[in-house]
Amino acid sequence: MSEFFPSNAEVIERRWPALLARLLAEDSASIDADLCQGRGSTLTVAGVQLTSRHDRVHEARIQAASLPADKPQLHVYGTGLGDLPTVLLERTGLERLYVHILNGALFALVLQLLDQRQWLQDSRVELLYAGDLPDICTPFFALPAEMLLADDFNAKIRDRLVSEVHLSFNNREFDPQSPFIQQRLQDCLPVLLADPDVAQLFGTCAGRDVYVIATGPTLEQHYQRLAAIRERAERPLFMCVDTAYRPLREHGIVPDLVVSIDQRIGFQHLPVEASDGIPLVYLPMSDPTLLRAWKGPRYGGYSASPVYAGLRAQYPRALLHVGGSVIHPAVDLAVKMGAARITLFGADFAFPMNKTHAGWNDGDLGPPVSEARHWVRDGFGQRVSTQLNFRGYLCVLERYIASQPQVQFFNSSRAGALIAGTRFDQEFVQ
Repeated sequence: MSEFFPSNAEVIERRWPALLARLLAEDSASIDADLCQGRGSTLTVAGVQLTSRHDRVHEARIQAASLPADKPQLHVYGTGLGDLPTVLLERTGLERLYVHILNGALFALVLQLLDQRQWLQDSRVELLYAGDLPDICTPFFALPAEMLLADDFNAKIRDRLVSEVHLSFNNREFDPQSPFIQQRLQDCLPVLLADPDVAQLFGTCAGRDVYVIATGPTLEQHYQRLAAIRERAERPLFMCVDTAYRPLREHGIVPDLVVSIDQRIGFQHLPVEASDGIPLVYLPMSDPTLLRAWKGPRYGGYSASPVYAGLRAQYPRALLHVGGSVIHPAVDLAVKMGAARITLFGADFAFPMNKTHAGWNDGDLGPPVSEARHWVRDGFGQRVSTQLNFRGYLCVLERYIASQPQVQFFNSSRAGALIAGTRFDQEFVQ
């Protein structure tokens, strides 16, 4: 231990004794840190520079300026070298500053190398591990380096921070003023007005079990079992997302209902030839040519997206929850139809078995497995590769599940991402 650790530890022990015990158990020796020199200096950890190497305090002031000046409580994710908490505590109107540790071993190392008492002993500071809370708090600033260096315990919160930070960037594709969007809504309007409101389906499955079937690779584990259950006289409702429709049909499984929201879904995803009697739930960004060709009944609705603001005002309809993936409105529809129990199939949000989707070739529905640069924890506690947007979709679903305590949610496989708020269905998971 360095000369600084005893002094830093004394403050933490006095204020947060249980947290100090956790920090003492961290393996700070595992952190691959090097001194990085510029006009000043900083630490580089696993090739990631923690702060500016020229002027750490100036960088911290720029970061602080992005946070509202009139909020009595603020949150900082990542401890860095202590610069941002120190700068924020200069605000006389700040009543509470929550500092969320994203990498326990890294923070333990910093406590050895630098005096952190200036901000640690301020009575307005609360220090905690980010992963001790179920979700992120706002307003916040997340230190960029520690978004990359977050440890496994805090990874779930890191994922939610990334999702929140990227939200406006991800929504750029859905500019209500986009000529493509305006044209698509105009083309789809006659179909929408001719079809019943999706609200007509609400409450029609009160108390029933519903299978919500997505297209993750683990769906392939269940084709035979699903086909057998589908033949029962009394069984759950089979609801699938659009890209799961074709592989299900290829394995002799006819879904009871299909949900589609993506403007890019075409006939190759939803072959219409045998769609008689199968209801299709859609939003008006769907391809109107495909909608008209669908032989089963159709039900149209909206999401809360600004894309549909004009239509919602002029032609009111029920809303479905949307958060980037078709799995979100499918699950929301199951809840609004009255499901008491929902079991998820192929809701992997990852690439288990080194595949992207069930029933589709690598790269057919998005980037190939080789481009995966991120990870989530699976049901075995192991890392499984994924892509950034999948992690965001997972965060949205977990928040939705937390908002529906009256419904039981189950997952059918441990191989995909662990989904907070679900249990494993013992009929499918051994």
